Amino acid sequence: MSMLKRAIFTVLCFVSLGATAQNVSDAAYSKPSKDYFMFQVGYDGWSGAPDSIGLGGISRSMNAYLCYDFPIKTSHFSFAAGAGVASSNMSFKDKEIIIGDSITQIQFVDDDGEFKRYKYSLTYLEAPLELRYFSNKQNRNKGFKAAIGMKVGALINAHTKSVREFNNKPIREKVSTRRFIETYRVSGTLRAGYGNFSVYGQYGLNTLFRAGNGPQGVTPFSVGICISGL
Repeated sequence: MSMLKRAIFTVLCFVSLGATAQNVSDAAYSKPSKDYFMFQVGYDGWSGAPDSIGLGGISRSMNAYLCYDFPIKTSHFSFAAGAGVASSNMSFKDKEIIIGDSITQIQFVDDDGEFKRYKYSLTYLEAPLELRYFSNKQNRNKGFKAAIGMKVGALINAHTKSVREFNNKPIREKVSTRRFIETYRVSGTLRAGYGNFSVYGQYGLNTLFRAGNGPQGVTPFSVGICISGL
């Protein structure tokens, strides 16, 4: 009888230890993702832009977001939402952009070699939303990662910035107005990588210019590198 009691006690101990280990394991799996911070650097383009616009040089974007991750139980998936600032800087070659108050439609005209550099900069307050997959549950800063989602942004600034020479001195000019650009943008996103580094792509789900205020059918897109962590 005594041996039977010892056997039952031993079995109960193993069951208790197993349950405790499972709870600890589940707790470890349910920890939020470490991808609280995302920083992106990309190459930007305008799909559907007519040749008369005169895109040239290296157009680029820089985006920074703070995100919060919501694990989906103990699976390899989570949902993340965040907020941040995104900027797009489009470069032009041999073109000047006319966005004065006296016109109703943005104009791209030949600059006759007057400007050394010309760019159009857009800044958005933006919220990324992602469905994330991670292969490493214990340490989400390691292993394969992938995410699909969207970004919703509100335009907070739009301006042209140019550099030209006058009397052998550089003259910098800046003109700001938001009235030709859609006040919001929605983009589909996709990214994949390993550890803290990934590549990403995004494509606009709405067009860039307001109806009647610019070339129609112009859709922004971006591809680049993402660093995430913390």
